[in-house]
Amino acid sequence: MISDLILKWYKKNKRNLVWRKTKNPYKIWVSEIILQQTKISVGTKYYLNFIKKFPDLESLSKGTDKEILKIWEGLGYYSRAINMLKTAKTLVENKKEFPSSYESLIKLKGIGDYTASAISSICKNEKRAVLDGNVFRVISRVFNISAPINTITGKKIFQKLTFKLLPDSQIGDYNQGLMDFGSLHCTIRNPKCKSCTLKNLCKSYKLNNIENRPRKIKRISAKKERVYNYLRIIVNNKLLIKKRSKKDIWKNLYELPLIESEENISEELLIKYLSKLFDSIKINHYRLDETINHKLSHQNITINFWNTRITVRKEKKNISLLNIKLKSIADYPFPKPILKYLNDYLNT
Repeated sequence: MISDLILKWYKKNKRNLVWRKTKNPYKIWVSEIILQQTKISVGTKYYLNFIKKFPDLESLSKGTDKEILKIWEGLGYYSRAINMLKTAKTLVENKKEFPSSYESLIKLKGIGDYTASAISSICKNEKRAVLDGNVFRVISRVFNISAPINTITGKKIFQKLTFKLLPDSQIGDYNQGLMDFGSLHCTIRNPKCKSCTLKNLCKSYKLNNIENRPRKIKRISAKKERVYNYLRIIVNNKLLIKKRSKKDIWKNLYELPLIESEENISEELLIKYLSKLFDSIKINHYRLDETINHKLSHQNITINFWNTRITVRKEKKNISLLNIKLKSIADYPFPKPILKYLNDYLNT
């Protein structure tokens, strides 16, 4: 059976990963959420930092948006970190431990079928199949499945088959082994077919169409184009920043004062914006420091960083700006392009 071959392969090739040394569902949860959006070599560092800061559910429940986003800084998909924080607070408020059963896990905010299946199979040996990109690739090749993996029909075919392939025991090891096998052996490009433990069972290998599996339907959607003008303004040796609160990208992260426009800003536009923040201003200098293109899944952002020097009398009341010391930049979670810009500025 395939499960026997995968378990045998896993026993020999199992990666020595820190989260595999525990069956604590909280720690497995942290690792799974982090690894959904980055590779293991990068995710390990984030995992260790996260567990050091929040070693258990109770410590996480006492955290703030700012603290968890700082730990998450650079990973992207920041709503996942906020969902983790909300989940921890809810469980602790209700005096509950972090669950390890699928039926309890699937009810938690931010946890879907894959994560619930992974945690429950690893921690409780529940008979649940996991489906990530690696598993889709292995199964589609071994059984030469042409159904697209990004359709409802295709996913149902894979879900039914992967459940059928589950062994009677060692479910967690099998699921991790199957994912490792796809990541290390049955790779996207240049899979190690000649030395593959599943070679004799692999239909796509026999048909010589490995490169065509798995199949995906290509969906072309127009990306939103945006222009962000960020102002680096220092007043009395303090940097002006603000927290993003709108339901948009980078929500709850911090940024520099922003003018979003369709073109480069003019002095007139700059004065108009700054007049909303200060009662009296004088622009001494503004210069474009740097322009970068930041590509996200559904939008492309052209980011202009402006070095802006102004003289002000006083700030207007009820504005959302914070004045922070330059050495305090490291305490705030910023989107990756802004963090890089600020770090470059501090190191010049």
